[in-house]
Amino acid sequence: MISGACWRCLLLSFCFLRGSAQNFAQTRFICTSVPVDMDLCTSSMQSSGPTEDLKTTILQLRETVLQQKETIMNQKDTIRELTTKLARCEGNTVLEIPSLGSTGSRKKENGTPKNTMGDLSRTPTAETLTQLGQTLQSLKTRLENLEMYSRGNSSAQANSLKDLLQLKIEDLEKQVLSRVNNLEEGKMNLRNESEQRGKIESTLTTLHQRITDLEKGQKENRPADKFQLTFPLRTNYMYAKVKKSLPEMYAFTVCMWLKSNASPGVGTPFSYAVPGQANELVLIEWGNNPMEILINDKVAKLPFVINDGKWHHICVAWTTRDGVWEAYQDGVMRGNGENLAPYHPIKHQGVLVLGQEQDTVGGGFDATQAFVGEMAHFNMWDRKLTVGEVYNLATCSNKALTGNVISWAETNIDIFGGATKWTFDACRQIN
Repeated sequence: MISGACWRCLLLSFCFLRGSAQNFAQTRFICTSVPVDMDLCTSSMQSSGPTEDLKTTILQLRETVLQQKETIMNQKDTIRELTTKLARCEGNTVLEIPSLGSTGSRKKENGTPKNTMGDLSRTPTAETLTQLGQTLQSLKTRLENLEMYSRGNSSAQANSLKDLLQLKIEDLEKQVLSRVNNLEEGKMNLRNESEQRGKIESTLTTLHQRITDLEKGQKENRPADKFQLTFPLRTNYMYAKVKKSLPEMYAFTVCMWLKSNASPGVGTPFSYAVPGQANELVLIEWGNNPMEILINDKVAKLPFVINDGKWHHICVAWTTRDGVWEAYQDGVMRGNGENLAPYHPIKHQGVLVLGQEQDTVGGGFDATQAFVGEMAHFNMWDRKLTVGEVYNLATCSNKALTGNVISWAETNIDIFGGATKWTFDACRQIN
């Protein structure tokens, strides 16, 4: 038989240690005698001495366990970090050069040329070579344009400068080829590579500047119409705006040179919007649809095929009488029709935009309808040109006319959003 005193001792121990004592293997129990009619737990909570010491010890032990648990977690993180570093060392990972930070984080010093090569330590080699190749191709194109215009110029200074630029470009191409071969053989050291790329970048910067200066000099001497507009991307912000508006017209002919390989659809070479009618006069090839001419929102489909990456001369002629229209490509009539907005005059006081379709006067551009490619010699007349006059334009005859409403001249056009002007003579491209 278990005595009453023992039962009181067991109950007292359970009252103090339930929920806590189970976490400790060795616990010291202290028995205290109490009257039979008194609540054991209440009595023990009110007592002092050994009972309070026991409670304090339990709390201290619990705090110690929590601290040890936190220490173990911290040690696990440290072990994980050291393991990662060890793996990097075993894998012979190439460390980054401290002086070269990630793209966008390096501070540019005053007077430092723009880094056209990107970040040296993180830019993938293949991507860098592609960028360098594109830069060289751009420089070669600009130089070819300058040479084409300068063929009739016998200036010894101009020829000497062109030869020097050509030699620099050839030298850069050799450096790129050498670098590719070295990379393929696996013999390129990272630091040497960085130094070589720095030299190439410095040379490219100088070459860019000299070609730009040469182009400026040529601009002062060349005729005002010897240029082209380039729209390299399908955006809603690249465009050109003709400074003057159109008069009221009962007939017109619009002609231009275009070059594009965009697909699907070359976009909108030009659009003319007036208050109350955004589609007063629009030339557009959108999606998989054929090229169309819109007059007062009325549509005629045109038989043009020009997205082959070659220069094409196109003309559209129209008269309000019976809405008769004609379409010419490369000097040959490819289609005609009638009943296109008959007896509707082209309204005046509008905005003529090159490269974008307007949903509002002078704006509301949609990137999916933007023109992608190159354009030159945009001219407009307030009458229908004859077949012979169109042919003279397409074949660059010395009898070719200049637009009496809109003529192609740099002073007549403002460009926006990154569209560019280049030295260009369409007739030299086809002769």
